[in-house]
Amino acid sequence: MKPTIEEWIHLDRPSGVAKITYNSDQDGVEDWALARRPHDGQAWVVHLHGHGSTGDQIYTRADIRDLLLSHYLQLGLGILSPNLRGNAWMCPEAVADLHFLLEFVRRQYGGRTFYFISGSMGGSGNLIYATVHPEDVSLVVALCPVTDIVSYHEWCCVHPGGVRDKIRSAIVSAYGGGPDQVPERYSGHIVTRHADRLTMPLLLSHATGDNIIPVEQSRKLKERLAGAPNVTYVEIEGGNHDSPLHGSGMLKWLDEHVQRQ
Repeated sequence: MKPTIEEWIHLDRPSGVAKITYNSDQDGVEDWALARRPHDGQAWVVHLHGHGSTGDQIYTRADIRDLLLSHYLQLGLGILSPNLRGNAWMCPEAVADLHFLLEFVRRQYGGRTFYFISGSMGGSGNLIYATVHPEDVSLVVALCPVTDIVSYHEWCCVHPGGVRDKIRSAIVSAYGGGPDQVPERYSGHIVTRHADRLTMPLLLSHATGDNIIPVEQSRKLKERLAGAPNVTYVEIEGGNHDSPLHGSGMLKWLDEHVQRQ
């Protein structure tokens, strides 16, 4: 089915945002994404939402909207915010759907450069997608991400309770079983195993007090990429799952790298 495009009108959100509705080539599932053209040029931010949110997160979650949206608009960047099957944790179908959406943005809007900037499940998805399709990704900001989805699933089993149970269940549902049941579905999505593909500028940040995704996840990737000149790692002492949003220095880092490209 050819995607349909209509204006997205939502309370006092910025004008010029289009809602793209499509059916996945993978299994026919209907899904959607929000797209806002760049003010000038061909550069876009790809904002992947966190667990429990949807594709409108950058417009509706106040702390993310207030910090990031206005900055992206000041830089003149386009914004692609996919729903990607909800809590799919960048399963193989989500990877294929996002690849389709980027091709659509290229054809429909002339997009050429894509900056992947997200946190939590979104940051995890950034890294997974960048290892599967590095040719699509010009830059990655991954805040408090999962870098080894198999070991993280195991960690959630050992540390049950609250949102961790919901995340573990969502991962199993999206991947069609646990890592021991469908290992082939997980193998290509373990970022630390394929870290050599992350050659684009990468900002990785995590807080040591994060009890939703442990800091060891980012430390593993940092160690795997030790000495790589493209990697900036910011570890925040204490803090919590949201601390990297304000404590990573991501906006200054982004400005510097956008100016270079």
